[in-house]
Amino acid sequence: MRRLIVVIAAVAALTVPAFGQKPAKQRMVVVISLDGFPAYALDDPKLPIPTLRRLIAKGVTARMGTINPTVTWPNHTAIVSGVRADEHGLLANGTIQKTGVGPAVKVEPMLEKEKMVHVPTVYDAAFKAGLTTAQVDWVAIEKAKTITWSFAEWPSPGGPVEQELLKKGALSAGDLENFTKANIVFRDQTWTTAGVNLIRDHKPNLLLFHLLTLDTTHHQYGPGNLAANDAIAFLDSCVARLVEAVRAAGMEKDTTFIVVSDHGFKKYTNVIRPAVALEAAGLGKDVFVLAEGGTAYVYFDQAATMAPKVIAALKGVDGLDKILGPPDFPAMHLPSADQDPQMYQLLLTAKDGYSFSGATGGPVTAAVPQQAGSHGYLASDPDMDAIFIASGYGVKAGGKLDKIQNVDVASTLAELLGVKLPGAKGKPVPLN
Repeated sequence: MRRLIVVIAAVAALTVPAFGQKPAKQRMVVVISLDGFPAYALDDPKLPIPTLRRLIAKGVTARMGTINPTVTWPNHTAIVSGVRADEHGLLANGTIQKTGVGPAVKVEPMLEKEKMVHVPTVYDAAFKAGLTTAQVDWVAIEKAKTITWSFAEWPSPGGPVEQELLKKGALSAGDLENFTKANIVFRDQTWTTAGVNLIRDHKPNLLLFHLLTLDTTHHQYGPGNLAANDAIAFLDSCVARLVEAVRAAGMEKDTTFIVVSDHGFKKYTNVIRPAVALEAAGLGKDVFVLAEGGTAYVYFDQAATMAPKVIAALKGVDGLDKILGPPDFPAMHLPSADQDPQMYQLLLTAKDGYSFSGATGGPVTAAVPQQAGSHGYLASDPDMDAIFIASGYGVKAGGKLDKIQNVDVASTLAELLGVKLPGAKGKPVPLN
């Protein structure tokens, strides 16, 4: 009898959810990504974020380190996979493809998720465990077979979720017409409407939700100004709509909110055009530059003979900080060209106050008409740190945590959902 009790207890221990007794199928985890929200912004006590402040007061917050490159798709993929770019396969906002004509490479965002993301994700694990999954404007997730309900960045009027929203009058046909050309505030409002209805109508066990207004505003005007604060206040109101939807769905006590961003932001007043310097050196036809804000990717063939010429042409360019090559990439968790055909031969980094451009005309370095903003700087730059807020089910009010890494989020989500993600390199964030 004692042996039987021990066996039953051992089995029970394996099946009890990590965060209490309620099974994951009766709970929700809502991941909200506020694109381009710098960690340093939360240091301002007058930041207009009443909803986020309430979530923080009932939960925990932390500064969150990002991965290289500090752009949207690689970091979102790190958040849901728990691995960095040298493993998950995203080096830009899409898959980098060699063209063979014209520009040497292009970034293709519309490939299917299975062709783009090279590792399992937490939503894959949740779906395979019998949980329901949903996404609104998430990235690198096109036609993902492990998403139960999807409202994409480019919604289709014929999509199942879109049809639900149209039939109930939550959206009109006009809302979806030419949606990709609509202003970003309208699109964020529409994505929020989709998120609200997914929560109320379907109660997904995992919802991945992404908003873009702040990133767009920061690019145009830079961070830390009235425009940025307006965008932050607007996003806070969108989060409030999701929180209210959870309450209206009767899931307030059974929902965990994880609010994150993908990267921080830096101001710049000068732009660097490496292609102009390369053209002046007679290398314009043989070298291609893909600008990613605070860094730029440099592609060319015959690396052994071309690299010294390219480096010589770029040395001394005003605003250029470092020229990094293959020996530097492993420490930044970037793959080699042998590991990944998307990889470049050289990586350029910009000094503070500068950002790269892919333009082929004009002076090599020039002032911009007004202050603007970029990300893409090295992840070691603290200005690239992102936000992390956890609140709700399974989270104790604990104030600030030590700095975490965004690869820790996937392990945290897996623990909340009671699933395994063995390939994740991060560790669960201590929430309770």
